[in-house]
Amino acid sequence: MQEIQWVLNQMPAGENPWLSLMTQENVEKVRAFHRSFPQYAPTPLRHLRGMAERLGLGGLYVKDESYRFGLNAFKVLGGSYAIARQIARQTGKPMEEMTFDYLSSPALKADFAPTTFFTATDGNHGRGVAWAARQLGQRAVVRMPKGTSQSRLENIRREGATVTIEDMNYDDCVRLAAKEAAETPGSVLMQDTAWPGYEEIPGWIMQGYGTMAQEADQQMAARPTHVFVQAGVGSLAGAVAGYFANRYPENPPKVVVVEASAAACHYLSACSLSGEIIKVEGELATMMAGLACGEPNPVSWAILRNHAAAFVSCPDWVAALGMRMLAAPCKEDTSVVSGESGAVGMGLVATMMTDDRYSDLRNALGLDETSHVLLFSTEGDTDPDHYRRIVWGGENE
Repeated sequence: MQEIQWVLNQMPAGENPWLSLMTQENVEKVRAFHRSFPQYAPTPLRHLRGMAERLGLGGLYVKDESYRFGLNAFKVLGGSYAIARQIARQTGKPMEEMTFDYLSSPALKADFAPTTFFTATDGNHGRGVAWAARQLGQRAVVRMPKGTSQSRLENIRREGATVTIEDMNYDDCVRLAAKEAAETPGSVLMQDTAWPGYEEIPGWIMQGYGTMAQEADQQMAARPTHVFVQAGVGSLAGAVAGYFANRYPENPPKVVVVEASAAACHYLSACSLSGEIIKVEGELATMMAGLACGEPNPVSWAILRNHAAAFVSCPDWVAALGMRMLAAPCKEDTSVVSGESGAVGMGLVATMMTDDRYSDLRNALGLDETSHVLLFSTEGDTDPDHYRRIVWGGENE
């Protein structure tokens, strides 16, 4: 069985130009926008008391994003906010006027030319962009990488998008979407990763995720001591780390970045100790489709290299373990339907607390009976057949 690999953050502090994206003031504005949607409601925070006691923790809390806007994943928060920011820019109107009622009204058609939003996705981001575009009367074109399941493609197609599975990995799909957007009149690239010259929209997407972080923060009775958060390109991880660094500047929780071993670009970058980004190439074969990204977002990386406590590379069995544990937790706890990319944090925490092979990591992070751990289950069963094969059939044990 492939082992978990980890590294504590020993990189020298670097410039931190993007931390201000996630200030309390900015996140409040983002959440005001999301509250204008009739579909908006805070997703549940599950307090797994029995699981915490069994694992030797003071508290274990899981933010269940399977309830987000009926889309079974959190990503719509970023895409919807970024689209609204783009519309505000092109119409010259203040963001405060970008309510759902205005954005879905005939008035928008008079102010804003019909636009096609291009994006690449492993599943959830593309679905979120497609949903937001349809809600606001716009078009979406979505490119997906080799190996994407048909069910994830159909989820996006049902939102009215033009969507294809390409014979390339995720990072090459990003380049394809960017090229097509540049060559298509009346289009905008709506991507959740950045590169030199393309930072603003990814920053808006990260801000969109602030709604989820603030909800979780407000739903907890006290500050979490530890936050485990997944990273594909790292936009979510950077948003969460940035939120808590701004929220608790004197005593932030320890943020642990969790990746799939096949695409552990953040872990490898941290291992280099220089703070420079290291990319992972190839097919990035992992069942954690949402984390199969080999190139870190430099905007979020600038936050993570300064504010993450550790970076962990997890084989697929860690996610499978987390999926089963959340689906069938301790008797008194609420079950959480968590997909492959959503449950890896649960599998990691459980393994760290019960397997002495990882006692050094457990001790280095100070995880014990006084710890209050926050996890983000970022998706539900977005690929239902695969979910059942893992949870019911024992695949990837």
